[in-house]
Amino acid sequence: MSLIDKLVWIHVKDKQVLCARSHGKDIYYIPGGKREEGESDQQALMREIEEELSVRLIPESLKFAGQFKAQAHGKPEGTLVQMTCYFGDYEGTLAANSEIEELIWLKHKDKDKTAPVGQIILDQLKKQNLID
Repeated sequence: MSLIDKLVWIHVKDKQVLCARSHGKDIYYIPGGKREEGESDQQALMREIEEELSVRLIPESLKFAGQFKAQAHGKPEGTLVQMTCYFGDYEGTLAANSEIEELIWLKHKDKDKTAPVGQIILDQLKKQNLID
């Protein structure tokens, strides 16, 4: 069994969560990415979000939101993805950048448009009454 370790930023506005779709993909992800060697959670998350969404996360606003694990979408059976999630504020204007083709706001009813781990996260946000 292998594990893909990712850091993600959960951004909720108007009871919807921000999701992104990469070029050539048919499924939405909660924005974030993998850490580079020697990076802390905060450093990796800030770098990935700036690369993908053109905004700067405010370091002192980052709050741990949970860790979730599921079968990785599009990977061989037994390949798990672990998402370490943070809430936080940002500066700048959200815009798709780098490998991101589209940004979208999803509600709980849209969870089937996300990867398996995204569905677990949307279930949790709904349970916490953060999204509709």
